[in-house]
Amino acid sequence: MYSWIWRKLPFGLPGKLIGSVLLATATVVLLWLVVFPWAEPLLPFDDVQVTQDSGVPGDAPGGGLTDPTGLPGEEEELPYSTETNNAPPSTPNR
Repeated sequence: MYSWIWRKLPFGLPGKLIGSVLLATATVVLLWLVVFPWAEPLLPFDDVQVTQDSGVPGDAPGGGLTDPTGLPGEEEELPYSTETNNAPPSTPNR
């Protein structure tokens, strides 16, 4: 299809490039001004329902954030050392 359009565009390479840009622009404008406004009422993007209880297992009551450890102020212990895992650079053998 694209090769057929390319062959049918007139005025050599400059005309084909300008014609391609004009066809692409016309397609975008047609979609933006005609197709998208027509299809918008058919799409469920505006059908949003916000409730206090989300119904998601494990979600906090009221939708607030919780500390996964359950202990306030306690730092999480990492299963690795952040200081000793960085090996010093090796020296090349001479």
